[in-house]
Amino acid sequence: MDLFDILLSASFWAAAIRIASPLIFATLGELICERAGVLNLGIEGIMVAGAFAGWIAVWAGLPLWGGVAVAMITGMMLGLVHSILSVPFGLSQHVVGIGLTLLATSLTFYTYRVVLPEVSSPPKITAFQPYEIPLLSDLPIVGPALFSQTPLTYAGFILAGLTAVVLYRTPLGLAVRAAGENPSAVAAQGLSVTAIRMGAVIVGSGFMAVGGAFLTLSAFDSFFFDMVNGRGWICIALVVFGAWKPGKAVLGAILFAAFDALQIRLQQTGIGAVVPYQVFLMLPYFLSILALVVMSRRAEIPAALMVPFNKGER
Repeated sequence: MDLFDILLSASFWAAAIRIASPLIFATLGELICERAGVLNLGIEGIMVAGAFAGWIAVWAGLPLWGGVAVAMITGMMLGLVHSILSVPFGLSQHVVGIGLTLLATSLTFYTYRVVLPEVSSPPKITAFQPYEIPLLSDLPIVGPALFSQTPLTYAGFILAGLTAVVLYRTPLGLAVRAAGENPSAVAAQGLSVTAIRMGAVIVGSGFMAVGGAFLTLSAFDSFFFDMVNGRGWICIALVVFGAWKPGKAVLGAILFAAFDALQIRLQQTGIGAVVPYQVFLMLPYFLSILALVVMSRRAEIPAALMVPFNKGER
């Protein structure tokens, strides 16, 4: 199978959408935080915590959507910690975010060992199964790729649309964007910049945790260490790639996922017999960095991103 055949394969694009799904959730969460003026570097740890919380909740007896809810609540609680430290207290968002990643990851591993002390391999759950949308799933290439996914993937695309509508078509979205562009103007309207930014971080962190939960509740059926594997950091780059716009960020997530799916298939071709596999593993990151460099040159960063705001100060 050559490159052209791979790119026209329905299974390739189905895999790309599946790989992109957790990135979509987490990227939207990071985008909301940054639109409000807060850089959330706790995304990696929040995704790990969400993956574990959703999985352990389902393993304990909750339904799958209950596990998603538990993951989101876990992420929102971690987001509350981040928002308190970075918004009203005005601490360094870099330090707070990295510290939160270390805290969330360590607490997850500790909780795992406490709950399952004698388990050598994590137990499995019944994960979300693909659901084929009638008629649409029968379309060539597009059908199997977009309309034969798990319900959580569909939820990710719906959430992307809702996020775009809220950010660009509602007063709430205008307030969030203004908090990241000109917080003084927000305060002049009698709105609380602190409340808007904290709310954005809390909600965005909940989305990130659902992205992590996708890995345990939809992509796989168990939890294992290092399963997030740097996806959080990729999502931060995807926000820049998407110029802080939900639609472009989703396309960036699909593009990265396509690169990832491509490298897996290239390893199975004749090229894989002569090229070291490390080159293929590097390929999606290299191509994503290249695309990021090209796209970010035109991106306009929110003017007040990472800028603390104290009412009455200029």
